[in-house]
Amino acid sequence: MSHVLIIGASRGIGLELVRQYLDAGDSVIATARQDDDLARLAEMGAKVLKVDVASPASISGLSWHLDGESLDVALYVAGALVGDPATIPPTRDAFDRVMHTNVMGLMQAIPQVMPMVEEAGGVFGAFSSSMSQIGNVPGSDGWLYRVSKAAVNMAVASARFDYPKACMVALDPGWVRTDMGGEGASLSVEESVSGLRKTIAGLTLQDSGGLFHHDGQAASTW
Repeated sequence: MSHVLIIGASRGIGLELVRQYLDAGDSVIATARQDDDLARLAEMGAKVLKVDVASPASISGLSWHLDGESLDVALYVAGALVGDPATIPPTRDAFDRVMHTNVMGLMQAIPQVMPMVEEAGGVFGAFSSSMSQIGNVPGSDGWLYRVSKAAVNMAVASARFDYPKACMVALDPGWVRTDMGGEGASLSVEESVSGLRKTIAGLTLQDSGGLFHHDGQAASTW
């Protein structure tokens, strides 16, 4: 049985990760912001923690709540896509909400969670996107989101040097049929998460710092 932490588990990919890991017999700790989401996760069998990743005061207590845990897998799934994806430049409100959730929350979570992942020799995955890849940009759509996910990649590639006993990677779930991905996306949530779990299970220390797609392929460009 593995011990798994899912940061941002209220819906979509995060919720399905909780479901699949629980179905596999693993022990899951799941975070969410809203009480009704926490109640649903608890009913599924997860241990729940109330955390708002965009609030420094809220996320600062994460390590205290996790005291004594050893984490085989820790995943930062929380993410935001705010406003019109085509807007250039973004509004200040959109910038703050996206960057606080996607980047600042991650950078605050890493030092709190990684000692517990290192203890287990486990894997930490920060959810990124193929839209983060600077060497493969087809257009200006999703400008702010692309910037935030490129920053996620850099946060992982940099922080890994402080935690050599664990594997730290960025994960691309693919284009998934969620509230964020839309109905036209090519992957179901179940397909994406099933692939991600297989990918995570196959990672080694030598993979640390990389960006991996849901099907296990390493990104050829950043």
